[in-house]
Amino acid sequence: MTGDSSPALVDVQALTHTHGRGAAAVTVLHEITVRIGGGVLVALAGRSGSGKSTLCHLVAGVMAPTAGRVRVKGEPATAVRDWAGVALAPQRLALVGELTVAENVHLPALLRGAPVHPDLLARMDLERIARRPARETSLGEQQRTALARALVLAPDLAVLDEPTAHQDDGHVEQVVAALREAVRRGTTVLVATHDARLIEVADTVLNLHSGRLVPDAVGQGAARHDD
Repeated sequence: MTGDSSPALVDVQALTHTHGRGAAAVTVLHEITVRIGGGVLVALAGRSGSGKSTLCHLVAGVMAPTAGRVRVKGEPATAVRDWAGVALAPQRLALVGELTVAENVHLPALLRGAPVHPDLLARMDLERIARRPARETSLGEQQRTALARALVLAPDLAVLDEPTAHQDDGHVEQVVAALREAVRRGTTVLVATHDARLIEVADTVLNLHSGRLVPDAVGQGAARHDD
């Protein structure tokens, strides 16, 4: 994290972002600087409207910052266009409704011609509905489908926006276990969340307040796991 001299997987420097123009412009992020290493679970916490989703989208490279920079593996985040590099599971899940659950999960691997992790459907409790069209599943099932899709190529970085928002307690436990396993395999997971259970298992917690990182959260942060 910030202050670490080792190469950062994610390097955010003086990032500021504004929505809208002119009199309607609203600055939602202010001078964010943070570095994130490899193979860690980082929780991005804060109230609704604090800028968590915007920061997720900027780190994932789906939009460019108004000022400052975001680099992933030394490249501008907007230049990383490979699910094996950066995978995003947004709040709007962006599934292909007519494809089955399994086809949605495996789509990044099929497009790349790459092998998949066959246990992801089971880990996310999706095996029994694997052949069902995604549009015929519940919101919670769709969210787990999007999460499994984000992890299917064991990406360098998985950016997940409120991944437990539609899950019951049992499925939250499954999601947490799947994320810890992804980290064990080397994926860095950046997760925006209000969920105390996810925050509790994170290696580092970054707190956003009104678009600014809380000073106590910008430092190295203590790793809480040995796995």
